[in-house]
Amino acid sequence: QVQLVESGGGLVQAGGSLRLSCAASGRTFSSYYMAWFRQPPGKEREFVASISWSGDSTNYADSVKGRFTISRDNAKNTVYLQVNSLNPEDTAVYYCAGKMGGGSYSYNRYAYWGQGTQVTVSS
Repeated sequence: QVQLVESGGGLVQAGGSLRLSCAASGRTFSSYYMAWFRQPPGKEREFVASISWSGDSTNYADSVKGRFTISRDNAKNTVYLQVNSLNPEDTAVYYCAGKMGGGSYSYNRYAYWGQGTQVTVSS
């Protein structure tokens, strides 16, 4: 098991940026495939980005590609999501998640979750 603690959300104006962090406890962190999901108000949870064990392979939703960057530092047991060029449609609760094995775009395949952090983008 791994425990995830998420931070970095907040209120930002359109065009602004944030860096979301997810600190993990547990010695097996480096064995987990990590991802970020988000849930906009009144909508279903959706895939945002994922990163492999080694950090050398990443995937992004089309809606965020070119604006968001996922990264991880296994030595620090931390995964990041840099969110740039934000617009009001990016407003959501952002969650980090982990799973064993390969990656997935489906949220129900991830067994470990952070508490979520609110990102609100004003126009």
